Amino acid sequence: VIITELNRGIGLSFSFSTIPMAMFVLYESSSGYALFDVHGLNEIGQNVEAVQSSVSDLARFGQVVKLTAFHPWQTAQDALNQVNAVSEGFMSEELRSFLELNLPKAEEGKETKFSLGVSDPKLGSCISEATKIPCQSNEFVQELLRGVRQHFDSFINDFKPGGLEKPQVGLALSYSRAKVKYNVNKEDHMVIQTISLLDTLDKDINSYAMRTREWYSPHFPELDKIVNYDNYMYAQASKIIEDKSKLSEEHVTILTEVLGDEDKARELVEAGQASMGPDLSPLDLLHAQTFAQGVIDLTDYRKKLYDYLVVKVKDVAPNLAALIGETVAARLISHAGSLRNLAKHPSSTLQILGAERALRRALRTGGKTPKHGLIFHSSFIGRASARNKGRMARCLAAKCSIAARVDYFGDSSSADFGEKLRERLDSLHNVYAMEEVLEDEEIVDASGEEIDEEEAADDVE
Repeated sequence: VIITELNRGIGLSFSFSTIPMAMFVLYESSSGYALFDVHGLNEIGQNVEAVQSSVSDLARFGQVVKLTAFHPWQTAQDALNQVNAVSEGFMSEELRSFLELNLPKAEEGKETKFSLGVSDPKLGSCISEATKIPCQSNEFVQELLRGVRQHFDSFINDFKPGGLEKPQVGLALSYSRAKVKYNVNKEDHMVIQTISLLDTLDKDINSYAMRTREWYSPHFPELDKIVNYDNYMYAQASKIIEDKSKLSEEHVTILTEVLGDEDKARELVEAGQASMGPDLSPLDLLHAQTFAQGVIDLTDYRKKLYDYLVVKVKDVAPNLAALIGETVAARLISHAGSLRNLAKHPSSTLQILGAERALRRALRTGGKTPKHGLIFHSSFIGRASARNKGRMARCLAAKCSIAARVDYFGDSSSADFGEKLRERLDSLHNVYAMEEVLEDEEIVDASGEEIDEEEAADDVE
């Protein structure tokens, strides 16, 4: 029969020597583990088309596949644990006991005369390593499992009508809920969204502040000169003053709380009383106050959002935050796409994250490649001298790469590792600073007279 099938061009999955004497199929249902015995392998071989043609017909398919054993779940939590193990390609102790109890006993020193068909090759490898049972997962097995799945309620007679649908729905909900449960490594999405929103708020605040100054400064130009460094303070002052012609001594106390300086508040009141700016109509003054209130509201919200970012980054990447600060750590995670991607980056790639355009331009033109990207905003790079920035950037990138991997792959949520890395970088910065001081010292000869450095180098040669 096998030779005839070969002549027909259907083909077999195995040669004569590899076709097993017996075959079992493991099916993981929402109600429990089921083990099926496949009959007639010596006659049909592993003929996929033959199985496909018989799947729709229960009478024909039932002659090939017979139920051997069924192990139902005891509780919903037990079902969830078993399904999670199967999905991860792991054989639980319950599954191992079920297979050892219902499969033929293999004799030591002799070749096993049966095989086990499973749906997941990873699970099959785990079963083979642990129990020495030969497993296979191919198209023939998948077609058998498709037929078992289609007629499973007919093989199990203990279920009432609709008894399979309820466990399927319940287990599906539990499994999905467990997959999306809280995970620190998945909270980096909130960090990415928060740092992006902070950048957007900065643009909006600057835009509102510009409109506030342009709208209100013709009415009170002296305010723009007195409070010219803080948009938030300017918006608060303009909100309090409103119409400059109504300024009086009563406003000094209120303006002092905003400006933090009584002399400046008194100067502002005097300037308002003597201002030559034109009056605004009630409608124009209302628009100016609306823009000022927008600056105040957005700035207050930005402060709260930044506090949230600090807390969130410390939860997601505590060591990276302790090493380079919460803002720079958040920007690195956002630019990499996730903490997982950042942990996978080598330190050389992490060093120039954010400077990709400069790198491509340097490679295209043959110029110098950038020394640093987003890590330039770290205090370690800012404190380093111009000639030591590249060295410090390489060291900082290496430490950031280690901290990111500890945060993602580690089990602890402590920032002790990041603090130790920061201490090492501090000591390294001191070493670089000391080397720079020694290199910059003037070369003095034995008589105490200064000599030129080039001449001293020539003498050394």
